[in-house]
Amino acid sequence: MLKFMPYVLKTLWRHRARTLLTASGAAVALFVFSFVGSIQEGMNALEARQANKLVLVSFQANKFCPATSHLPQDYDAKVRRIAGVRDVVPIQVYTNNCRASLDVVVFYGLPPKKVRAVRDFELLAGSWDEFEAHQDAAVVGQAVASRRKIRAGDKFSIGGMTVKVAGVFSASDPAEENYIYSHLDFLQRRGGKSQAGTVTQHEVLLESGTDPAEVCRRIDDLFRGGPVATDTRPKGVFQAESLGDLAQLIRMAHFLGYACVALVLTLVATTTVMSVQDRIKEYAVLQTIGFTGARVFALVLSESVVLGAVGGAIGVLLANLTLAVSHLSVGAEAVTIAFTPSLRLAAIGIAVSLVTGLVGGVAPAFTAARVEIVNALRQA
Repeated sequence: MLKFMPYVLKTLWRHRARTLLTASGAAVALFVFSFVGSIQEGMNALEARQANKLVLVSFQANKFCPATSHLPQDYDAKVRRIAGVRDVVPIQVYTNNCRASLDVVVFYGLPPKKVRAVRDFELLAGSWDEFEAHQDAAVVGQAVASRRKIRAGDKFSIGGMTVKVAGVFSASDPAEENYIYSHLDFLQRRGGKSQAGTVTQHEVLLESGTDPAEVCRRIDDLFRGGPVATDTRPKGVFQAESLGDLAQLIRMAHFLGYACVALVLTLVATTTVMSVQDRIKEYAVLQTIGFTGARVFALVLSESVVLGAVGGAIGVLLANLTLAVSHLSVGAEAVTIAFTPSLRLAAIGIAVSLVTGLVGGVAPAFTAARVEIVNALRQA
């Protein structure tokens, strides 16, 4: 069929307005499909973190937004004594918005020496020494830096709090790039309100082979009768439950993706049907000069596949470029899901466009292949 590809392309270009409109519609539909898929990629990353049971989060029981959780900082020493616990990191969390938002700013306050020890970060600009030496310093994820136009050496202010950006980092987990890491004691004293001695949560790192469910139970039992009760869960589970209804809405967005696939199928099928109806006489002539019904079927099907593939490829490419540049994310209760572009997502988008082009062209191609030569040639 490759030797007939110039004929297929010329046929499509002959009705260029219809071809361009169909390809544009397919591009828009696959653009939206890729955006929906990128959110699901972020959810998949969150679910992968749920599989890692060696990091626990201990939060104040019956609390939700980080602003309402206040645990004694000295809990870390008691938790460290539990068998199987490798380390405990006290964390103060500040967010400008606990509700669902596309532009949540989240600060994590940790002891400065702990940031590099417990996070897989690579500084793209700035200095770790600068961060550790100054109490008001912070390192900023590149997603936040891109959205807020922040560079190393700048000062960043939000909610009455100002930090000096000591560095911009990238992370193996794209969601981490939506956070800002500062000093624990600085965040505890933000806005002149001292919360020294209390933290939002404790992150508990376990030894390999430790039963996380048992450690969660022992931590919560330890503080059940204490000044503040805890609710301890694996980190991924904690994050998934924090997102709550937002995660359900993201899963429902699958239906939008399916609607986009149906739209591409309808567009390609409609255009191919119109093309076949306009060229019934041409197909009769082709059969007259020796083209078999199977070859006519293949020619029409090729037109449909090219329409779907070209439009889909443009939509997928634009979507992935937009996602890569914009660093979009959605968050709630100081937990974010990054809109994650990937080669896997791009491959799925291209495959969807090819399949919809193929399926959408079957019926029109079958019609063209069964054209009755005499009746078709009699048409004016």
